Amino acid sequence: MINNSRILICYNEPFSFYENYLGKENTDNAKIDLSETEFKNNLEIISALLSNHFSSVETFGFTSDINRAINKIELYSPDVIFNFVESIEGNSKYEIYATGLFDLFGIKYTGNNPLCLANCLFKERTKQLLKFKNIDTPDYLVITKRTKLIETEFKLNFPAILKLASEDASIGISENSVVNNFYELKKQVNYLRRNFGADIIAEEFIKGRELNIAVLADKLLPISEISFSGLPEEFPAIVTYEAKWSPDSIYFKYSNPICPAELEPEIQAEIYRVAFNAYTTLGCRDYARVDIRLSEKNIPYVIEVNPNPDISPDAGFVRAANAAGISYENLLLKISECAFNRND
Repeated sequence: MINNSRILICYNEPFSFYENYLGKENTDNAKIDLSETEFKNNLEIISALLSNHFSSVETFGFTSDINRAINKIELYSPDVIFNFVESIEGNSKYEIYATGLFDLFGIKYTGNNPLCLANCLFKERTKQLLKFKNIDTPDYLVITKRTKLIETEFKLNFPAILKLASEDASIGISENSVVNNFYELKKQVNYLRRNFGADIIAEEFIKGRELNIAVLADKLLPISEISFSGLPEEFPAIVTYEAKWSPDSIYFKYSNPICPAELEPEIQAEIYRVAFNAYTTLGCRDYARVDIRLSEKNIPYVIEVNPNPDISPDAGFVRAANAAGISYENLLLKISECAFNRND
């Protein structure tokens, strides 16, 4: 039976914001944000599946032309917005403003609200909230454009990993992101400053297993593990930009998901406890993914909280849903139902 409702699928039009997304020099397609172009390729599938259940489904690509967005929303008057906006013209900080616009219109939308998106985008804020709640997360240091790096004043233990302080989709993360000494640290910091012109967060690198915990409507889905089996020893076992978006890369070949992950019941229970605490601490709703590194002593460290994670057909979140017996079409419906049933 078709629901007599109007759905507007909002997404961000692909846009090249940085000179290089991969986090290293001399690479092909470095100027293209593959995370954005890959998602747009799946819009037709998502739209078709939702059209099986709703009387009207349309798509709209956000740009910096806010008047165009306002006109579209006013003319179409959707009952629910399916929100896939993660940046505007490549600037991830503007993700928050799209949801603010939906709130001003009083239109229900899928996924997380502006405060949650902001808290999760800015990694230092995420860390502060996690530490306040005594949730284990690696020790860190924010390196701004003005920070002078002095070896005797650098307090983190090596190895450390360097990330952009307010980006997602593993933008800027490569095999060079894990640094083993102060010389390597300065070299990669200088590269990131030169290419991205943004603040950097350095955190102690947790050696161990990489796990993803998907949360759907406050329910925990089967845990996924990224297996790096076969990855050459000179490549650190991390999820890089290439591992997610570059099928021809070494990282893509040797970063393989296993879902459900094989874990002892007690360890699994602790991972679920930590992941759900992180989810609630950051104020997540509808759907999110918590990324954890399980140390060699089986301590789960939260490394990222991802509200509105990728739910393209081949994404990790969808794989976890499938492992829980939820088809892709039913996943989309479940997320839309969260918005329809929202009272706040």
